[in-house]
Amino acid sequence: MENSNFIELKDLEVYQLSRQLSSLAWNIYCRMNFEDKKLFGDQFLRAVDSVGANIAEGYGRFYYLDKVRFYYYSRASHYEAFNYWLQLLFERGKISKEEYDTIIEKSSVLLVKLNNFVMINTKRGRERHEKLL
Repeated sequence: MENSNFIELKDLEVYQLSRQLSSLAWNIYCRMNFEDKKLFGDQFLRAVDSVGANIAEGYGRFYYLDKVRFYYYSRASHYEAFNYWLQLLFERGKISKEEYDTIIEKSSVLLVKLNNFVMINTKRGRERHEKLL
């Protein structure tokens, strides 16, 4: 039986954007030499991949507070990846201005959508919880 209100993870815009950013990060990582990968590439890639991974894990949770907690983790990983590691890669000349700008633009869109996603899930969760009381 199909639930027409259910949206699959792969169809969520926040998840799709996070996966696009993961692909861009992977392309950057693959170009790095061994030393750069170990100094900051590994952490950059882990932080970027963690954004989507936490969205996926939260989406699989039942209780809304569990969901939202993982979406907050996702947002924190977003800040780590793009406000710290990406900045560092650019400052150290490991990525071009064009790559930097492209990723910043996509990550900014993702951050807005992720914040809205947290807000909507919190609101809906509270409403459902209050109906049960």
